[in-house]
Amino acid sequence: MLDTILITLLIVAICIVLLGVKVFFVKGGRFPNGHVSGNKAMHDRGIGCAQSQDREAQRKSRFSIDELEKALNDSMN
Repeated sequence: MLDTILITLLIVAICIVLLGVKVFFVKGGRFPNGHVSGNKAMHDRGIGCAQSQDREAQRKSRFSIDELEKALNDSMN
C-alpha cells in the first residue's frame, strides 16, 4: 500500500517537472498562454473568447436614438 502511494507521488512529481521545464529551467520562462484571446491565429480570424465577444456586443448600441425615433415614426404611420 505504501509502495503504491510512493510510486504514485513519484510519477506525479516527474510529470509536474516535465510540464514545467520551461518555467523551472529557463530564465524568465513562463507557461504559454492557453486562452483563446492569446492565440494569434484565432485573433487573425476575429475569433475571441465568449466573455470578450459578449462584452464587445454589450458595448455596441444596437440603434442610435435617431434610428429608434425614425423606426417608431415609420411604424406609427
